[in-house]
Parts: sequence; structure tokens; C-alpha cells
Amino acid sequence: MAAEPRWLMKRSAQYVKIVEWSEEDQCFVGSCPGLLLGGCHGDDEQAVFAELCQIVDETLDLFAKEGKPLPAPTAGKDYANKMLKVG
Repeated sequence: MAAEPRWLMKRSAQYVKIVEWSEEDQCFVGSCPGLLLGGCHGDDEQAVFAELCQIVDETLDLFAKEGKPLPAPTAGKDYANKMLKVG
């Protein structure tokens, strides 16, 4: 399957979104490092990811509305394989 042309991609696809289980909080926690502080949390992993995607879209819209430059994209940096080497 060929990748979509860059101009068809949503801006939010340029930012890594992470949803992980938090033992401390006993729930799923969603974050988008490099774009926003904080994130969202909940008991349903898919719902947390959907909410996180919405928050990222809203954050990008806010940057645009305020005329602020976007942070550097975080996608495409192969974080998954880099994290495997951490442990």
C-alpha cells in the first residue's frame, strides 16, 4: 500500500501520539510529546486515543488561529525501535 502524498495528510499525522497504561493512575494515559503538555486519560484505550487525536487537532487549530509557528514534527523518528533499545 503506497503512502498518501504529504499534502493529503492531516497536520496531526506529523505528531506522535502515545497511549499507555499507567500503573500509578490505574488508567490509560494519552500524550503527544513535543506538541502539548498534559493529555488525557480514561479506562478505555481506544476512547483515550480518539480524545487525544481531537486534542491534537484542536491544539494545532489554536496554533494557527494565534499565528504561532508549529513545533517541529515528531512523527517519522522511529521512536518504537528506539524505545526497544532503552530497556
